[in-house]
Amino acid sequence: MRILGISAFYHDSAAALIEDGRIVAAAQEERFTRKKYDSSYPANAIAYCLAELGIQLADVDYVAFYDKPFLKFTRLLETYLAFAPKGFASFRTAMPLWLKDKLFQRKKLDQTLRAAAPDFDWRRRLLFSEHHLSHAASAFFPSPFDHAVILTMDGVGEWATTSAALGDGNRITMLKEIHFPHSLGLLYSAFTDFTGFRVNSGEYKVMGLAPYGEPRFAQVILDHLIDLKEDGSIRLDQRHFDYCTGLRMTNDSFAALFGVPARKPEDPLKPVHMDLAASIQRVTEEVILRLTRTLAAETGARSLCLAGGVALNCVANGKVLRDGRFDDVWVQPAAGDAEAGAALGAYHLELGRARRPSNEIDSMSGSYLGPAFDDDEIGRRLTAAGARFARLGEEELLDQTVNALAVEKAVGWFQGRMEFGPRALGARSILADARSPRMQRILNLKVKYRESFRPFAPSVLREDVGDWFELDRDSPYMLIVADVAVHRRRAISAAERDFFGIDKLNVPRSEIPAVTHVDFSARIQTVHRETNPRYHALLTRFKALTGCPVLVNTSFNVRGEPIACTPEDAFRCFMGSEIDCLAIGNFFLHKADQDPALRVDYRDRFDPD
Repeated sequence: MRILGISAFYHDSAAALIEDGRIVAAAQEERFTRKKYDSSYPANAIAYCLAELGIQLADVDYVAFYDKPFLKFTRLLETYLAFAPKGFASFRTAMPLWLKDKLFQRKKLDQTLRAAAPDFDWRRRLLFSEHHLSHAASAFFPSPFDHAVILTMDGVGEWATTSAALGDGNRITMLKEIHFPHSLGLLYSAFTDFTGFRVNSGEYKVMGLAPYGEPRFAQVILDHLIDLKEDGSIRLDQRHFDYCTGLRMTNDSFAALFGVPARKPEDPLKPVHMDLAASIQRVTEEVILRLTRTLAAETGARSLCLAGGVALNCVANGKVLRDGRFDDVWVQPAAGDAEAGAALGAYHLELGRARRPSNEIDSMSGSYLGPAFDDDEIGRRLTAAGARFARLGEEELLDQTVNALAVEKAVGWFQGRMEFGPRALGARSILADARSPRMQRILNLKVKYRESFRPFAPSVLREDVGDWFELDRDSPYMLIVADVAVHRRRAISAAERDFFGIDKLNVPRSEIPAVTHVDFSARIQTVHRETNPRYHALLTRFKALTGCPVLVNTSFNVRGEPIACTPEDAFRCFMGSEIDCLAIGNFFLHKADQDPALRVDYRDRFDPD
């Protein structure tokens, strides 16, 4: 039984293919088109998924779409009617797009699929899932739990913005929902927009900025913007927002509450923006903790699954875990994408098929579900691109990579199957020495071409995580934040404690300063031999040389570009940044050996994305 899951037409389109309940391939469309957050029909991602199994579209039993467009349309109409005549300009802008493209998506999908497989009965084989049910399925069915609470939080699906469900075996029972316009995700996005970052992509920047500020506006938010109940349910005061009826997230009333205008993307960051970030992060954590505590008490379940865009808030995830109401927490690594959930939901819920036991941490295969390239193909592609390289055996490749890292070189690491989801997990990564006090700034400004305040995440051997961080459990998807272990921290002087805002960056805080945020926290990826043996071997070799089992791990891209998918993408990024070396398959490249004429100027990419 093969089911193809699709998400499309809103943001970050993707496709996933399952066979007999196992996810065999999944990828975002942006990786192939090189258009960040590509929302178009994921033709390239679908083609990849089918090619991974060597099949045609006609060989698929069902196609599952991740939400129900007509329900979404009714929400749009009802919202405009409820607020009329306010918002007519927005209504006039939205309606032509809906009537032309979005309302008739079933017909559009049917026509597109029929063109590829004319004799297939797509009217019967094309299934539509509700958005939050897709999210819930994506979180529970690949998880290691047989019984768990499932909490989904995002901007909005059809109507639901937050939903709770109970997963049991191959069944999911929806328990309760919070409906639009009352949305924790949209509240966070409102602050993302107000502080000058892009909605649906800049929320993680707000999370990273929060530790530089003080949450002095948290009570203002609770008093004026959000009515937060003890059980975690919320209502937002729509007088301060424009997302229901306008073309902005917030309005002048919102700005008046905080005494500052909205920041433009090109404006400098000021202490007030850091305080706003700290404040909305504090409120978000409080909402989530109230929700999870209530669900634990009401259900008696000891395991929790998280999905939806808000589940990518790894700081809040870490606090839920440490809160202790649940014994374990599992977060879907592609939490913002529901297409794998649509396919899994169709398989288990619609067709009643049993779950397959997994011999690994979970059923996500480490999230390594994208394309891979063998050495012969890599060699041909690099040669065609004009690259100069050496082909090495695995042991020599590991030695050269480790030696480069140990002398503070930035190394592009392109190995095996590409990750599914927003995080680089040691397959399409840029690596560096976490012990270097210079590396955080170097990587941000000269490699990634992005804001200097942005933190970097550590990859650490699973067997060593408890010795370096206040965490001793699996975190394979970089979705849990925990503090650096106390005995690894550096004492901070009185003068250094007085540093404010971005100046805090100048203070090394631990033995691994490149991955230690200003509040001593880190977004941790545990590396497991079972899911990524080569990356595990690299960390093991680095530990043997330096005594440290931790590396900086950031995504293989520069600002404004999707993560590298092909060898050509990797070489172009290598030649357009200050990455010193590139390990791609069994090939090793030094920047100094390359033709200067092949350099790519990515500095113009330093713009808001």
